[in-house]
Amino acid sequence: MRSIWKGAISFGLVTIPVKLYSATEQKDVAFHQVHREDGGRIRYKRVCTVDGEEVPYSDIAKGYELASGEMVVLTDEDFEGLPLSTSRRIDVLQFAPAEQIDPIYFAKSYYLEPDAQGAKPYVLLRNALESSGQVAVVKVALRQRESLATLRVRDGVFVLETMLWPDEIRRPDFSFLEEDIEVRPQELKMAESLITTMESDFDASEYHDAYREALQQVIEAKVAGKEVLPPREEEEARPAVDLMAALRASVEAAKREREAGAPAKAKKAAGKSKDEEKAPAKRKARKSA
Repeated sequence: MRSIWKGAISFGLVTIPVKLYSATEQKDVAFHQVHREDGGRIRYKRVCTVDGEEVPYSDIAKGYELASGEMVVLTDEDFEGLPLSTSRRIDVLQFAPAEQIDPIYFAKSYYLEPDAQGAKPYVLLRNALESSGQVAVVKVALRQRESLATLRVRDGVFVLETMLWPDEIRRPDFSFLEEDIEVRPQELKMAESLITTMESDFDASEYHDAYREALQQVIEAKVAGKEVLPPREEEEARPAVDLMAALRASVEAAKREREAGAPAKAKKAAGKSKDEEKAPAKRKARKSA
């Protein structure tokens, strides 16, 4: 991984130099826009809509469009006086229980690695934060934008998760929320039964991107000159006419699926338990650093 930012965690009078890394990456299949006839790449030019001339980057400014359609042009000088922190600090503002922060606020995740001289205070704050069971609420400036964020610990490393501001969260203004929709007790009980039947520990490795895998197969088939077979169309799901009957059938189907998948999960769990026997020793060694 390559660091994309260098700064420091500011915790009281303690400063911890760190490097920032993107913690996630999109695995989408990348495409170029090309000419259908010959496969040539499509290029775009920056053209002014007023005089029709191509504009070099050096002559491009930021414009804010008013409701009237008029454009306010902002230069680099206009941005210089704005109160955006350039100190490259991650300022700890407070500590709070993680469950008090709605996940809808989270935007992007980053890993923080300590510089050599910051390793000890990094480990100290990490262990203290883990022991408290809380997360640190911080403020940080990244890519010309100031954000709230949280610091939490994952696999012994600080994860910085930038957050949206409260006025960036849309309110769900849907008409059904104003309707008086009656749910019968037996329907609720059956729905709860379905949830209980499908309940299990979450394991992300059990899921995969079927669309991306199928798309990759299409590309590989094209390269090899093979015939590309279209996927079988699934029958479109329609709203249930009899809700109770649909819930009951769903419970039965979930039970059958769970019973069928039990042997495979048991085998996988047995494999995991062998690896976990070594984990406590590793964790203890890391804490003593």
